[in-house]
Amino acid sequence: MATTTDATRTGRGAGAAESTARSTTAGRLTALGRAELTLLVRNRAMLFVALLMPVMMVAAVQGWSKQLDYEKTAMSVAEASVTAGIGFVLLFVVHANLVSAYVARREELVLKRLRTGEVSDREILVGTALPAGALAVAQCVLIAAVSLVAFDVSAPERPDLVVAGIVLGLVLMVALAAVVSVGTRTVESAQLTTLPLLTVSLLGSGLFVPLELLPEKVASVCELLPLTGVMTLVRSGWTGGGDAKDLVGAAVTALAWIVVSVFAVQRWFRWEPRR
Repeated sequence: MATTTDATRTGRGAGAAESTARSTTAGRLTALGRAELTLLVRNRAMLFVALLMPVMMVAAVQGWSKQLDYEKTAMSVAEASVTAGIGFVLLFVVHANLVSAYVARREELVLKRLRTGEVSDREILVGTALPAGALAVAQCVLIAAVSLVAFDVSAPERPDLVVAGIVLGLVLMVALAAVVSVGTRTVESAQLTTLPLLTVSLLGSGLFVPLELLPEKVASVCELLPLTGVMTLVRSGWTGGGDAKDLVGAAVTALAWIVVSVFAVQRWFRWEPRR
């Protein structure tokens, strides 16, 4: 987790950068993203979660999937593992890391100081999320490339759906991270407040067990979970399966969660330390 000194220095550095020559949105986002990336690189715990946790979870899925009957699905064990890996990246690299980042910056008054400059609230939130988002995209590409070469996984039949799912997933995980940070008092407590979404997504969004293998009523409920629509798009894009109605439903579900999350952020996000 970020230290007090690092966060304070970063906040001052970002404020100084904004006050000099960065008057454009791109310049302000670049300054914020660079500052956040510096903190991420310095934080070993965050780096561990971001770099190693998805790999460990993919290995766990491969071991677990061998016990399941994949004949009822349109995926092989290898395809299930690689698509699950994308879900793990979204959950751990983006969501879990950003909840801690937003809370740390808030409690160290970094967010409050940034708001005194010309940078907008939206730019602060997006700029803070940029390094995690870029790292997530890089890891998704790496997981896909390694799977194609090492595990003989076929290339996605509908790459447009895979890309759409990842983009929606990134936006959703960033928005939900900001929402969860509202109820998170300290960086340490973020490990607890992120558990509900992580747990329901791992168990109910098809990461460990495909929805096709769940009882029909349970699967119907799981289809409404935040990450399920994203995973449906990613897996349908990889296998080329799924009819238009299912794909539209998955996209609408993901977009609905994004709209609700963005509204919650605009209404309740905290910019100053909790007392």
